[in-house]
Amino acid sequence: MTLVIIRTAIVFATLLVIMRLMGKRQIGEMQPFELVITLLIAELACIPMADASVPLLYGIVSVLTIYVLHEIVTLLDLKVKPLKSFISGKPSLVVNKNGIDDYQLKRNNLDVSDLIESLRSAGYFSLDCIDYALYESNGTFSALPKENYEQMQTSLPLVIVDNGKYDAKNLEITGLGYEFFDELLRAQGVKKVKRVLVLTADGEGKIYLQEKGKKFRTFRAQYPNGKTW
Repeated sequence: MTLVIIRTAIVFATLLVIMRLMGKRQIGEMQPFELVITLLIAELACIPMADASVPLLYGIVSVLTIYVLHEIVTLLDLKVKPLKSFISGKPSLVVNKNGIDDYQLKRNNLDVSDLIESLRSAGYFSLDCIDYALYESNGTFSALPKENYEQMQTSLPLVIVDNGKYDAKNLEITGLGYEFFDELLRAQGVKKVKRVLVLTADGEGKIYLQEKGKKFRTFRAQYPNGKTW
């Protein structure tokens, strides 16, 4: 038991030093290669702690080797620009002046719902209240709002159509049926719901509509019987 405690303490001290040498970004804003290195270090450190038959030196040497590789990759990332995007990736502009860039979303294995969730987390509830939005190479989300964005989101928008399909739960919340929105789309020249990338509606009648491959547009709709939510 005493031997296990001593081995664990030595591994802990080694890891603490290595993580500090790797810098603060290793903890707070990891790039993809840094996440891989962190997972490898955690796995290598567990082996000598869990198995007393494995020489402690083997675990320490493995961790030190990973640290050296980290320093080499970091140097390449900083000094060789063509390799930077390959090693760390690059930001993906998912919203621009035309609306949502569906291609960039798919490249990052995301959909419209993921984007809207990120927007809400950042404090933006209406898709039309931002000019640009992007996911950084480390996965963080950034958005540039319009100047008067606070006046543009006075009611919570609900996603009615997401990538060509109606959201049954949100339709139930609005109390409006498929027929109402089918008619709304036909009035906007959209014959099939499958052509719609996203359609949102807020409680005051503001509609955000973007067809696949086209620029978004917003307009006002009159809900039957003066319905609001």
